[in-house]
Amino acid sequence: MNISESASLSESVREFILLGFPCSREIQVILFMFFSIVYLLTLIGNGAIICAVCWDQHLHTPMYILLGNFAFLEIWYVNSTVPNTLINFLSESKAISFTGCFLQLYFFFSMGSTECFFLSAMSFGRYFAICRPLNYATIMTGRRCFNLVIACWVCGFLWYLVPVILISQLPFCGPNAIDHFVCDSGPLLTLSCVPAPMSKLTSYTLSALIILLSFLFILISYALVLLAVLRLPSASSRQKAFSTCGSHLAVVLLFYGTIMVMHVSPGSSHSTLLPKIMTLFYAMVTPLVNPLIYSLRNKDMKKALWKVLEKFKISFKVFGSRHRRNVGLSGLV
Repeated sequence: MNISESASLSESVREFILLGFPCSREIQVILFMFFSIVYLLTLIGNGAIICAVCWDQHLHTPMYILLGNFAFLEIWYVNSTVPNTLINFLSESKAISFTGCFLQLYFFFSMGSTECFFLSAMSFGRYFAICRPLNYATIMTGRRCFNLVIACWVCGFLWYLVPVILISQLPFCGPNAIDHFVCDSGPLLTLSCVPAPMSKLTSYTLSALIILLSFLFILISYALVLLAVLRLPSASSRQKAFSTCGSHLAVVLLFYGTIMVMHVSPGSSHSTLLPKIMTLFYAMVTPLVNPLIYSLRNKDMKKALWKVLEKFKISFKVFGSRHRRNVGLSGLV
């Protein structure tokens, strides 16, 4: 196939159809309501963490700065897929433009890569805080924390750029139906009119590398943390540390377990439903539970969140009193 033929075939598909969850209209509405609730709770939970870290001076430390950035990332992670999914639940066409599909693919995978980097950075910080507490302040300075945050964002957004460009240059001549609720690399490679071994190899290799290397780094960090915890003299301190690390590891295992099934084992035979369920877990469930796991088990964060809640209560009271006063004045006029 020459270049002109490839270009003409690529132009033949101008949009894709995201089939999502084929079911009756009533079930679609129920799913829309359920996904909307999960989406709003995710925004509220992670938004509260960002407000707490920004407003409380006691939380302007490397550990909480990383947590605030992580919460900000989770908000954009769900925004890369969920709004379009909600629209498709109520839409008849379920279409997404060619450009929109590849933008979603890029941001979805970039956010996922950035999450891997941030989880690694947070485990790195936790290791030094517990295993090297005397050196933590000198190692994790404000400047180094800033550089670490920037590195996570930049590396995350550059990591999957090449595969997205390669896949977008493939010819798509139909069919254009993607049996998923997001634009994923696997279904797009399947829809290509020509075999794309280089694009497939590049996509698989980069996905496997970021997932496996970051997961291994996190496991080693937590293994060293647990060894340090076992040396603690107090049983209550050991129990508290085990409880905290156990909850963090549960979220890490949930996130990495699902993405490994999806992106580290491409040769395995997935049913049409399994990829959707796996994607739901790492794209919607983990951003929802992360604020609970990483914040509500932390006394300083709970205090800061209560302060945020009090500020909102005061703001609502002031707004309500002004509204009633304005209504009263307009009635007198």
